[in-house]
Amino acid sequence: MSLDEKFVSVRTAFYDIVGNFFKGIAGFFGYPTNPGMPTMSEIPSDQYARSRFLDSLPTHRTYWPPVQRPETWFEMIFGPTPKVETVPRYIYESKEEGFYNFYIENYKNIYFLPDWLSEFIQVRLDICLDITVLETIREVFFVGLMVYSQIVILRIALSWFIYINPYTVPWCYIAAAVDWTEDVLQGIVPAILGVNITGSVFLGILGVIADSLNHLVFTMPFLPSEGEETKLLINEQMKNVLVFHYLPILWYRYPIPNDLREFWYNERPDILEYMEKAYKNLDIQFLPDDMVAQLHPEKLTSSIFSSLGDLENNLNHMVSTELLSKNDLIPTDLVLTKLYSVTDYLTTFFIQ
Repeated sequence: MSLDEKFVSVRTAFYDIVGNFFKGIAGFFGYPTNPGMPTMSEIPSDQYARSRFLDSLPTHRTYWPPVQRPETWFEMIFGPTPKVETVPRYIYESKEEGFYNFYIENYKNIYFLPDWLSEFIQVRLDICLDITVLETIREVFFVGLMVYSQIVILRIALSWFIYINPYTVPWCYIAAAVDWTEDVLQGIVPAILGVNITGSVFLGILGVIADSLNHLVFTMPFLPSEGEETKLLINEQMKNVLVFHYLPILWYRYPIPNDLREFWYNERPDILEYMEKAYKNLDIQFLPDDMVAQLHPEKLTSSIFSSLGDLENNLNHMVSTELLSKNDLIPTDLVLTKLYSVTDYLTTFFIQ
């Protein structure tokens, strides 16, 4: 008989004593008749199916440090520079869906701009199709975070060398760039065994922010909410994708950028023809402004009169009541009369 077999009875007796002890304590709370906390007996089928779908999506993976594929002598000696590993957009054209369609693979960890921010960028900043500026800003921000993280690592390394005074030149510049994070996080992050870990925590925050830029997707000229979930056969594999197609909703709510309409008219008449045929029932102006002024001057006149009407309605809000009550100022009616005369002159000019 082995030593383990000799202690089997002792082990069983110990288990029974502990089990009876916990059962006695649970008896004060109604055990075994008390069913415990109520559970959700039925989960809505749509929410359950949605959660199962999101769990089944793949993860957009990124790698750090980046894959060693040097392309220049500098990268061969010092290593490759950090680059954003974005989610690719696959642009396609079709007779049914139009010319500005694209799709992306659907991942569980991709991010989008809020609709209001995407609308502000496209309408107010006039960044509609060419998103090079946004890509450049993201690239610069990503590289800046990576460079700053290396400065934080260097500052942490300096703290371990007691013979280096980090508050002397040139180390004081590194300390000034990083030590403010300790002032912010010192009261939040506790020390472990007397070791300050605020630098490590801050490095983790920088890494999460930088990595989230890899999963950020720009959907211009569409809003992020316009994406449709579907499946496509890609490389002989059925994958979940988000498709952005047909007419962007912002091109219906707001006028299409005039430079884009001029591009259609001068260089891509096939796109202009498709837009006019496919969306002829919608009140959308696809011709450039100068062509509309030549072919339909009444539209230009009506837009000017509507602008003057808005000016007349908002004039009292723009000027205070005290100023309007003074007799030495120019009357509002006189200003509008002059504006209407200019409008009549423009109308006569375009009609002729």
